[in-house]
Amino acid sequence: MSKKFQGKSLFYKKGNSSRIWVYCIWSISFLALFYGAIFLWPVTPSISNSPDGISYRVKINPQSSLSSVGQQLSDQGLGISPLVLRVSARTLFLGSKLKPGTYLLPLRASLGKILLQIARGDRVRESIAIIPGMTIWQVRSLIDAHPALIHQTKGMNSKDLLQAIHLSYPSDEGLFFPDTYVFDPDEPDLNIYRRASQAMQKQLGSAWEQKDPQSPLKTPYQLLILASIVEKETGRATDRGLVAAVFINRLNKNMPLQTDPTVIYGIGPKFDGNLRKADLRKDSPYNTYMRKGLTPSPIAMPSKQSLLAAAHPDKSDALFFVARGDGTSHFSKTLNEHEDAVDRYQRKPASKNKSPTN
Repeated sequence: MSKKFQGKSLFYKKGNSSRIWVYCIWSISFLALFYGAIFLWPVTPSISNSPDGISYRVKINPQSSLSSVGQQLSDQGLGISPLVLRVSARTLFLGSKLKPGTYLLPLRASLGKILLQIARGDRVRESIAIIPGMTIWQVRSLIDAHPALIHQTKGMNSKDLLQAIHLSYPSDEGLFFPDTYVFDPDEPDLNIYRRASQAMQKQLGSAWEQKDPQSPLKTPYQLLILASIVEKETGRATDRGLVAAVFINRLNKNMPLQTDPTVIYGIGPKFDGNLRKADLRKDSPYNTYMRKGLTPSPIAMPSKQSLLAAAHPDKSDALFFVARGDGTSHFSKTLNEHEDAVDRYQRKPASKNKSPTN
């Protein structure tokens, strides 16, 4: 009786083992077919937004659930039902890894490749570069013209722009740090202004902490103003510290700064590139030949190097400088030395009315 029972038991074990192998084979076959379909079967999008004929554009909104991602891609013509996409993403363990953004997907790519691309965050990125020395009207024109931005600030006046980014200054000039800003397509342009202004506040705060204790500058905003003048007056980076020293020395002696870029800024966007004697004799808050002290606002977007130079200039007794013609400047302590340098480097007769700083 026990042997018979044992025999049946062995038979049943052999049968169960066979069924398990059958199930394994079927499961492996199913998974192979499923993964093969995911990675080998091309997705044919039912959309026409192909900018280059080899790819098409889709967008996933921030903070989207897997279900929402599937529905968004389906609505944008991916050619796959939301349910299939959800099942595929979970099967590939990517359900929680899909990243928002705008994507260029290859035409007829497989669903697996699409999901992996989205999980990597391999999306379309745009950029915009604010160059040191740009004025606010140049920056605003640059941002207004960028086709990938949503233009919320176009036509907005200076006061409203400052309110929108929660800043309180007399002007929006000089407040946006020169850098390259990368962003997603269809991002509001206000985000660029906000990021650039936050970057400038950070750099300005850092420079202010390094300010020379003997500096006549009383506020970070005055430092920003001087840095913008240094930026516009410097042809070569190595001269920044000396250029800043000249202006600091002149401020300490209550001498006018007498610098052309401030006058040009006062003329505004209509400046034709030719600075005339009449311009130097026309009074304005930005005419540093006729008015002492700093201008009422910055005159450009200063770089980090100009901020640091204005905060801690080189040690020098120079009161004048003139361009040598090779991007560098010659610095002088006296007016006579300066006039000789003007004759030497600009090949013009020395004149008592010659600009002391350029």
